[in-house]
Amino acid sequence: MQFLLLNSTKNKDGFVVVLSEIMDPHNLGSIIRVCECAGADGIIIGKDRSASVSDTVMRISAGALNHIKVAKVTNINIAIDKLKDNGFWVYGAEVGGSNIYKSNLTGKICLVIGGEDSGVKRLTKEKCDGVISIPMFGKVSSLNASVACGIAIYEVVRQRVLDNK
Repeated sequence: MQFLLLNSTKNKDGFVVVLSEIMDPHNLGSIIRVCECAGADGIIIGKDRSASVSDTVMRISAGALNHIKVAKVTNINIAIDKLKDNGFWVYGAEVGGSNIYKSNLTGKICLVIGGEDSGVKRLTKEKCDGVISIPMFGKVSSLNASVACGIAIYEVVRQRVLDNK
């Protein structure tokens, strides 16, 4: 995981996405594609309770998997601690958090995206510096994990672009 922690090559400030219990290979492939398109430095997935990189994930990622680093770790919470030790601000994306559009997502950022059914686990959420949410206005109160991840990632990108003007 060292490559994710030190001196990012794509961003002057690091940008890492941690996936906690993303089980659906289609969601994993879509998230990998969005992360690569947005210029994220890497993705961290858990060794257990996570979809594995497979032919399906490669196909859904549209080849993005060839251009972004994916680290498989034994313990997501330890990975988050290491990111924090290296100056990353860690934000979990979860219903009930602060409005993502009013949150400062500049600098070294790590977004934690939880599983489709369970969201970000309690202990993982406690490791986060903050919890952010996408405002919902309809009758359905949640988005697909890859869609929510895409929105959150591009809010980080938007804030970085505005900072560089």
